[in-house]
Amino acid sequence: MPSRIESVDEAALKAEAFARENGCSEEFMSAVDLAVRESVANAVKHGNKFDESKKVEMTMNCSDEGIEITVRDFGTGFMVNDVPDPTNPENLLKVNGRGILFMRSFMDEVEWSNPPGGGIKVKMFKKTINAD
Repeated sequence: MPSRIESVDEAALKAEAFARENGCSEEFMSAVDLAVRESVANAVKHGNKFDESKKVEMTMNCSDEGIEITVRDFGTGFMVNDVPDPTNPENLLKVNGRGILFMRSFMDEVEWSNPPGGGIKVKMFKKTINAD
């Protein structure tokens, strides 16, 4: 996807369709939607800095255990541990770091890596909650 804000909605729609095709519940899809929106927005804004010559890649895989979604940008990268904890009282009024907190809240597993070729790759896993 191109590094523009419209890609956030595009990614969320793709993730919702993928989850729906795999029989996931509405609650499950809501969590995935929010995590995808945060990760793609971070990739577009912070990673690629809205540079449309740099793409945002998203992959989705489903297994019996759940759904894994990876989002990658091609920016300069960062160390996730260097982002201030937004729940720390001294950081409550800062806007940075909340997306990371949200992704961790909505997904069961979230990990960041610095892949060859630059950028950041966030891998998120949500245990499957089947639709009723």
